[in-house]
Amino acid sequence: MGKTFFIDTTRCTACRGCQVACKEWKLLPATETKQQGSHQNPPDLNGSTLKVVRFHEYKTEAGKVVWNFFSDQCRHCLEPPCKDMANEYVKDAVVTDKKTGAVIYTEATKSLSKEAFEGMRESCPYNIPRRDEKTGLVMKCDMCYDRVNAGLLPMCVKACPTKAMNFGDRDEMLKLAEQRLTVVKKEYPEAQLVDADFVNVIYLISDKPERYHTAMVGEDAFRMTRKTALARLLSPVNVFQNII
Repeated sequence: MGKTFFIDTTRCTACRGCQVACKEWKLLPATETKQQGSHQNPPDLNGSTLKVVRFHEYKTEAGKVVWNFFSDQCRHCLEPPCKDMANEYVKDAVVTDKKTGAVIYTEATKSLSKEAFEGMRESCPYNIPRRDEKTGLVMKCDMCYDRVNAGLLPMCVKACPTKAMNFGDRDEMLKLAEQRLTVVKKEYPEAQLVDADFVNVIYLISDKPERYHTAMVGEDAFRMTRKTALARLLSPVNVFQNII
């Protein structure tokens, strides 16, 4: 049985413990940034930042200020469009770990052309893939599958002080998510689980998706990108590239 994250954004305090823990475990360098009018830092994912806590602030009609947080990362799609797209260009650029269900970008991603990488990135409903300009590797969260296969929690889950991040067998996480949703809906009627049928990283949000991030929800885009990916795979250009 595969593994799944359940991330309860109602318990997130934006401490960034998960973000820092990810960098420390992966030995990833810090990102040099400048103040851009937000507490979010760095401002986006990049080749050395595989998880970023996103901040979104808005004012209600009643004048109340609402601040939403969520720790953005690869969703480890059950049927990853990025895998279909990348592997058409370079064999085994993206693989799925059979034990955990983790979607893993391999060393072979170095061989992806700029155009192939852009196609791969565009295929992702959540705008996750990033390229490390120094190494050429395409980077993202790999579910800490090395830790998980050794019986340990992903480092971000281990570091979370509020239990906003949970991890385990998919059936268990889905059950926990549904139970928590029932509780949260009593106070926040718009609460929902995001794309639970499509991904292995399930978010519980209490507000409208657009009040978290433009790519918070990918369900509709997921279906569209699957069609787009299939069309590209069957295009004469790609067939010709494979022949030569």
